[in-house]
Amino acid sequence: MTNDSEPHAPSSVIAITMGDPAGIGPEIIAKALAHSELRTMARFLVIGDRRIAERAVAVTGTGLEVVPTPSAADTGDDPGVLYLSDLDNVDHAAFEYGRLSGMCGRAAFEAIDAAISLAMGGLVDATVTAPINKEALKLAGIPYAGHTEIFADKTGTKDYAMMLVHDSLRVAHVSTHVSLRDACDRVSQDRVTRVIHLAHAALQRFGVENPRIAVAGLNPHAGENGLFGREEIEEIAPAVQAARVERLNVVGPLPPDTLFPRAAAGDYDCVVAMYHD
Repeated sequence: MTNDSEPHAPSSVIAITMGDPAGIGPEIIAKALAHSELRTMARFLVIGDRRIAERAVAVTGTGLEVVPTPSAADTGDDPGVLYLSDLDNVDHAAFEYGRLSGMCGRAAFEAIDAAISLAMGGLVDATVTAPINKEALKLAGIPYAGHTEIFADKTGTKDYAMMLVHDSLRVAHVSTHVSLRDACDRVSQDRVTRVIHLAHAALQRFGVENPRIAVAGLNPHAGENGLFGREEIEEIAPAVQAARVERLNVVGPLPPDTLFPRAAAGDYDCVVAMYHD
């Protein structure tokens, strides 16, 4: 017989990719996993290089024991242990903290690739990614601009957008990892419409029954009726109108400088922005 008042061991497993080994990711992970309350929520499997994980534990002074784990199913719930899928993919003779390198870019990518494979195989319930360096990816010959593109390709997802979330503030992007010049060229009625629909569907999965979506303009003052650009008139407003015809709760285009404070205050459930950051 079990006592229902006793805490139950968490059943969900979350894979955490180590990020760039020369960056801050390993230390962030070590410090996060040292929080006992976090360890009651799920079991965590870090994916990366063992000696990098051990260095991070030593640098942060968390006292965690790094334990290589043969499979995701063997991930335990001991709060004093950092369970690790050891990729053994860092040449420590050539390794240096804070130094940009293709070796570290490839190691970061391989951790992401492994986490996606585990998730797609149903062996972990979610993935969390530590920071990567996009220039290091390029030095490694990895043909992706960032996490968003890697996850989309590896999961076979053709229609996608990145959404940033902080408390009640959510921002979905029409374009992500491209230059600002290219981002302007990617503002089209079709793309804005698709991102509105993607944001609406995501918010409903988050439990928001009738999402309130505000679409930001591209130009200063949302173009000021064509005075500072016509993208709002020719591309963004028609996308908003098309979504409203489908009975989505959408407004815009609105000037970002006034829109974002309103969204942060809770007036909207999501902002669709025309470019990253």
